[in-house]
Amino acid sequence: MELIQLTVNPETQNTSIKVQDAIVQLQSLIDILREKNLDSESRLKINAEIEEINNSALVENPLIRFIKNKQSSIIRLVEKESKLVPINYYRNLWIPLGLSMGISIGVAIGLSVGNLGLMAVGLPIGIGIGSALGVSMDKKAEKEGRQLPIEIK
Repeated sequence: MELIQLTVNPETQNTSIKVQDAIVQLQSLIDILREKNLDSESRLKINAEIEEINNSALVENPLIRFIKNKQSSIIRLVEKESKLVPINYYRNLWIPLGLSMGISIGVAIGLSVGNLGLMAVGLPIGIGIGSALGVSMDKKAEKEGRQLPIEIK
């Protein structure tokens, strides 16, 4: 089974550059996934996501959000089923997680010193931890040949 073509409503083609950029990025992802050896169940799910976008009557900002949500769904599906990830996928995943860890580290430091103003000290620590973990996982994915040649922005 082949992945279907992304054909967004013609009315949205004359919209803002942001909408066009979102469409081009999703189309690039679909083109790259076409070349990959995905199982038929994954292709069927991706085609369902593309069909929802093709049948959408949204315009401007709601359309951008809808496309981004569907794109995220496709990426999560491909990561879960085939372990394929875009460039900097794990870094972008782990930095927010590192921030949340950093807040708890900062609270612990602030409480132990008796000054909750030091809570912000944990933020850069968390960013560093999350970034380091994410970058190492991205390098591992690249080494194993699981990285797609696209960066999602």
